Order: sequence, then C-alpha cells, then structure tokens
Amino acid sequence: MLCELAEKDSRIVGITPAMASGCGMSKFAVRFPDRFYDVGIEEEHAVTFSAGLAAGGLRPFCNIYSSFAQRAYDQIVHDVALQKLPVVLCFDRAGLVGEDGATHHGAFDIAALRTVPDVIISSPKDETELKNLMYTASATDHGPFIIRYPRGCGEGVSWKDAPYGILPVGEAEELAEGGDVAIICTGPAASIALKAAGKFGGKAGVYNFRFIKPLDTGMLDRIAAKYKRVLTIEDGSLKGGLFGAVAEYYAGKESAPVVEGCGIPDMFIRHASKDEQWAICGMDEESVSKKIEKFLENRK
Repeated sequence: MLCELAEKDSRIVGITPAMASGCGMSKFAVRFPDRFYDVGIEEEHAVTFSAGLAAGGLRPFCNIYSSFAQRAYDQIVHDVALQKLPVVLCFDRAGLVGEDGATHHGAFDIAALRTVPDVIISSPKDETELKNLMYTASATDHGPFIIRYPRGCGEGVSWKDAPYGILPVGEAEELAEGGDVAIICTGPAASIALKAAGKFGGKAGVYNFRFIKPLDTGMLDRIAAKYKRVLTIEDGSLKGGLFGAVAEYYAGKESAPVVEGCGIPDMFIRHASKDEQWAICGMDEESVSKKIEKFLENRK
C-alpha cells in the first residue's frame, strides 16, 4: 500500500526504528532506497526525525510497533503534536498479539494518546479501510495521524483493486441497523460485532468508529436518540480507550444510554493464541453475544 502511495506522491518517505521486516517496509526500502530511513533501535529518534522531515515539506510514514511507540510518547507530544506536523504514525501490532507475549501487546496506545490535543487516532476494520486511511493520512495537512492495526492476516477483503478514497476525519459509519442495542466498535472488533449482532435478528445495530479521535459526536447523538443501551468493543485497553471516550461523552448528557465495554481489562494478558486472548478479555464472538443477550433481557 505504501509503495503505491509513494509512486503517486513524491513527498512520501518511510521511517522505521529497526522494524523494516516486521512492519512490512522491506519492499519500500528496495523500491525507494533514497526515501527510506532505518534509524536503528531508537523509537524516540524515529519520531523526532519524522517531525524534522515533515517540517521540511515531506510526508513521513513512521512505522513502529504499538508497544514500542510508548518509548516515543514525549516526542509524539512535543515534536509532532505541539507543532501539528503532518507525520503519519503507523502502529503495527496494535492490540493483542498472541504468541509474541505481554511485552508486545499494543494495549495502551489509544489510552495514552487520546488526551493529546490535535492527535488523530484511527483503526481500520479491514484491508480496504487501511488502504484508504493511509491515503487520507497522506492528504491531511496536520498530525500526528495515527493508524493502528493488528498483527497477522486481515479480513480477506479484495483491497488491491479497490479505488482510493478519502475518509472524512472523525466520521463513523453504520454497518448494520438495529432497534434495541447499539454496538460501537473500532478496528478488527467490527468483524466480531457483525457476527454477534447477526444472531439477534436486527435487534443489534453495529457502528464502525474508524476514528477514535476525533469522535463522531453527531453519530453518538443519533445513537443516543435511538438506543437505550450501548456496547463498545475495542482491541485495546478498556480504561481510557474507545469505551472511555464514549462514556465520557455521554456522561455530559442529560439523557444518555447505558454504556458497557468489551476490551483489554486492567491486567497484562498472558502468552496464548490471539483467539484465546480475545476470549480471556471477553471480546470473542461468544462473549459479545452473551453481552447482547443480557442487554436484551434487561431492556425496558
């Protein structure tokens, strides 16, 4: 995807802190050797270097594992966000990573960076949405623009021939209409949400919040007007993440739905397969279905 964008836009450069292979940038390095920079195991420098390139008129895509981006928190705040520089931060291995273990879980990026002014945080539901988020980020004149995506295979959609399209920053989408329970999801959780909601005959609506920041508050208002119960699902820390953002927004409203969340709980998740870890966190299809069922049983 990045190679295609770089063919169209000569401003695009790639930066990584010794993660070219892991982040899938090896092909970019071969095709664009003069526009690729591996700065070594130095996440802080990767972000500051990206800021400098952006200040010089380039459009850097800085690829870092989500868990290692924690080391560059100060640089993201002071060198990029404070100056609103158009740096695209691609957080690979966001969420639970299975056999890589607790040190590599990208659990905290949303909660850590959602409080930073002017930061854009996005999470694609599938490969095509990732493609269009990258295109959108390349055309956005301020940053940081964060795109977080999981380890492993995608959803299997036909993304290669899909046309590029700009996704309006901060705009969510309705994936399935419902009547009793609204499921607000982001990233790969959208697939689980759709499967679980499909078991209840149109009673559960599904909403893809591809942008966690800025939130689509207009969509949240429409959801509140229609539903009394909301369930959020995210592949990230439940505290401070999408659940926190939605609950905070509704807390300031006189009439708001009951909000519950599915996500990574306040604990380090042990070594296991991704499927097992999603089940441990109550984010798998069976657990989500039980949550929806409980909501429906308690509706008024």
